Amino acid sequence: MTSTLRRRPSQRRSAERVERMLDECATLLEEVGYDGLTTKEVARRAEVPIGTFYQFFPDKQGLVRALAMRNLDRFLVRVTDRIAAAEPAHWSQLSDLAIDEFVAMKRTTPGFAVVDFGEVLPSPGGPALQGTNHMLDSVLENSAVVAQRLRALVAGLHDKPAGEGLDLALRVAVEAADAVLKLAFRTHPQGDATLIAECKQLVRRYLAEHLSAARPDAP
Repeated sequence: MTSTLRRRPSQRRSAERVERMLDECATLLEEVGYDGLTTKEVARRAEVPIGTFYQFFPDKQGLVRALAMRNLDRFLVRVTDRIAAAEPAHWSQLSDLAIDEFVAMKRTTPGFAVVDFGEVLPSPGGPALQGTNHMLDSVLENSAVVAQRLRALVAGLHDKPAGEGLDLALRVAVEAADAVLKLAFRTHPQGDATLIAECKQLVRRYLAEHLSAARPDAP
């Protein structure tokens, strides 16, 4: 998250202010959407001077970008905790855990339905506002950043496949899951359960079959 800030908070008080501003940003996104979000209101609710806001964030988009990065960091922590607790027998089972945590955050995390990992969704399930597909990185699309971060989790599992095949497969899986889950939340405010189950099956089978076939030691 700190890499998206104008400057890194050096004191505990400053770090707490940044977190309060991100919290209020998330709450306001939930209440009024992206168009209704203003830097002035975020600063007022966070009880910080507007000048302090601009010490850390260049503008509204910079604030939302930092929130998206925090969302991604928290998502990955939740998935990591689930992996530790579940001890999946195979790396491909990571997809179910990741989808479960994403859906849970969509349902319970303030502002996550509007901004999850960068894209701004004016209505549940999109379409996203034009130009918000590069919120996490100026070169890579948001989905590519998410795929890279998930690859780091897969790297900790002993039976993973390696090489470019894994990178491509994770990118495709992220894109596919994103599309189906958008449909699930367009269909029902809490996410259509049947579509979520179909998303899990689609991604799980794709990863298991595609990457097993691509492994150098495959028969």
